[in-house]
Amino acid sequence: MARTKGDAACHFRMPRHVKAGYGQSIVAYVHDVFYCRAMEQDLRTQLARGRGAVSNADSRYSTVTRHGDSDGWDRDEEQPILRTQVSVERPRSAITYNRSPDLPFDRSINPYRGCEHGCVYCFARPTHAYLGLSPGLDFETRLVARPGIDAVLRKELGRKTYTVAPMAIGTNTDPYQPVEKEHGIMRACLEVLADCGHPVAIVTKGTLIERDLDILGAMARRGLVRVGVSVTTLDADLCRRMEPRAPSPERRLRMIERLSAAGVPVRIMASPMVPALTDPELEAILAAGKAVGARTASWIMLRLPQEVSPLWQEWLAAHYPDRAGRVMSKLREMHGGKDYDARWGHRMRGTGSYAEMVAHRFNLAVKRLGLRTEAPPMRTDLFLPPVPPSDQLSLF
Repeated sequence: MARTKGDAACHFRMPRHVKAGYGQSIVAYVHDVFYCRAMEQDLRTQLARGRGAVSNADSRYSTVTRHGDSDGWDRDEEQPILRTQVSVERPRSAITYNRSPDLPFDRSINPYRGCEHGCVYCFARPTHAYLGLSPGLDFETRLVARPGIDAVLRKELGRKTYTVAPMAIGTNTDPYQPVEKEHGIMRACLEVLADCGHPVAIVTKGTLIERDLDILGAMARRGLVRVGVSVTTLDADLCRRMEPRAPSPERRLRMIERLSAAGVPVRIMASPMVPALTDPELEAILAAGKAVGARTASWIMLRLPQEVSPLWQEWLAAHYPDRAGRVMSKLREMHGGKDYDARWGHRMRGTGSYAEMVAHRFNLAVKRLGLRTEAPPMRTDLFLPPVPPSDQLSLF
């Protein structure tokens, strides 16, 4: 179907149904929008309200491709609101191990799959393809909760072969996204780690972390916890478009202040930095974090692995068509002409003069502000493996 506005034409697919079994919400899949700047306002009417991704393209593992066709009636229809749906997975394992030299941890826990915050740039979106779901709107509307993972975690920590090292939570999807309020899975995991004296590093945008200040404060006094809070922009309007269901920048800064007041070491994460969109704010973000109690700082350049790149470019075309070319040009400049370079040592920050300039600005800012880039190590000597129920009377 084609619509014309002035001399510009934009071809796009009609709305399609989400896969059977997960509701009957209708979403709009916008196709070939990158040269349709005159259609910006028309395109905006197709966006799913309160969501980050513009489309819901099939998973790369799908054996069939579904799309809708026009029924011949030349009329606009308002798209219904996409509701969040949560299914349950009974986990067989809790700890995921990695061997990446780019990461400061080798193990992590994921209480949820998918993330309702809907950050359009999220590098974890492609993981939804392993579930047969779309990394697009499915990632932020069709979530998977993993109740009982705390019991599995306790069992794994109690194995004789387990060797303690800091646990990371929030490196894939946010453990304090809105559904945690109902399910409480993150708190259950935190209670297990606290009981065992196990160190944990948490990354989040979710203000629900304040609910767990009783546990976090006690762990902090023992040197067992640190928290990273991602602040991508200080512009509330940009934040709402790019991270539609995450807390506002102001609210995240207040969260840093409350965590710091409770004695929890907090890192301000200027991540991801988006060339020509958010990177001009780098120094202001670091200064704002320092002002409310952040002790350390970090930054990462925008990453566009697999399906994230087309999703990101659709979002740019819908919201910032005047900057889309410049943003993608800078990203490709840092990745050898490609949208993304997944090689270790390159993927987090890119290479070239632009990447070096941002890194130099970051180094100057943290030095001026008195921030550190490395946090003191957490304690591992306090770890005591949990006692299996059958061994609870062994001391007698």
